[in-house]
Amino acid sequence: MATPKELPEDIGSFIRDLRQTAKISLRQLADKAGVSNPYLSQIERGLRKPSAEVLQQIASALRVSTPAMYLRAGLLDGEGQPGVLAAIAVDPELTIAQKQSLSQIYETFRNENARSNTPPPAEETIAEETK
Repeated sequence: MATPKELPEDIGSFIRDLRQTAKISLRQLADKAGVSNPYLSQIERGLRKPSAEVLQQIASALRVSTPAMYLRAGLLDGEGQPGVLAAIAVDPELTIAQKQSLSQIYETFRNENARSNTPPPAEETIAEETK
């Protein structure tokens, strides 16, 4: 499980604020979004990091735009361009299990690079290695 410092700063409180503004209970939102009540509670409290797919379900249940939810969660850059996790989440050719696996692998690589402070290789280096 991700530690709170690895989570987007305010996605949980953002979801809670939207839910309270809509005047619906945690249980009602969980039902509408198709997630469990305890899981949604953990997201709101910053204990869990929701996947792009779950964010899409929550956005739909709250009737807010999915890109706005992705932007707040850090899945889109400041210019609204989709990040890798958002692209994986919306790819219609992948199954849910495949999306989860790819997302986990991607996050693992990013966390590993962040821990070692090793920048990813330049594209030229990769191109030369494949020749």
